[in-house]
Parts: sequence; C-alpha cells; structure tokens
Amino acid sequence: MDRIIAIASVSLLLAAPVFADGHRSPAPDGARAYIVSPSDGDTVTNPVTIVFGLEGMGVAPANVEMENTGHHHLLINTDPATLDMESGLPATDEIVHFGGGQTQVTKELPAGTHTLQLLLGDWTHVPHDPPVLSEQITITVN
Repeated sequence: MDRIIAIASVSLLLAAPVFADGHRSPAPDGARAYIVSPSDGDTVTNPVTIVFGLEGMGVAPANVEMENTGHHHLLINTDPATLDMESGLPATDEIVHFGGGQTQVTKELPAGTHTLQLLLGDWTHVPHDPPVLSEQITITVN
C-alpha cells in the first residue's frame, strides 16, 4: 500500500503544472510591447477599449510554454518598479491578466485620470528578462 501511495504521489508531482519558481524566460532583442489605442493624453468615455500591440515576440496563453512568447498584463495606475519581476504577477484590479492570449479589452474605468502600461509575462506570469514593458500612457475617463 505504501508503494502505491508513493507512486501516486510522484505521478501527481510530475503531472502538476510548474509555476513561478524564480526563473525568467529570456526576451529576444528588440521585443516591444505597446498600447495601440487609446493614445497618450486621450480623453475617453466608458467603456474604454484598450488594444495591445507586440513586436518581436508572439502571444500564447498562460500555461503554454513556448519560446519567445508571452501574454499581456495591463498595469492600471501601477508603478512597475513596485513589482517583483522575479515572481509571477499577482492578479488584482490594477494588474489585469490576459492569460487567454487576448490582445484587447473593453473595460469600465472610474472617471478621472489613469495610467496604463503593458507588461508581458511568460507561461507562468513571470516577466521576461529583460521585461517587455510598454511605455506608460495617461488617459482621462469622463
């Protein structure tokens, strides 16, 4: 019986997905994330459609390990310097995950001024090395 439990335990460990373990997938030279729209300084109304762009890499869903790919995370009013780039990004209202490989979102944002920025994560939500981070834009929602 102990042997069956041991074999079952090892099988479960081998079958379990691997999550952020301090690894960082390399980003190819010249890889770039950017926000297609809205543009920096735009005044918009709800719901806001944000279109993501990516050059030099491909988009793949989370949990799909493929070289030179990742999925988007939208940083809303978030300073990337406050993030742990060695670990999986947390999912919050300010760090929105697009693990399905989405390349745009239509979202309600509170009225006021907001910063938006994209950060690509690998198959385990860990930012690449170096981080593939868009320029930060500022929009105003009426």
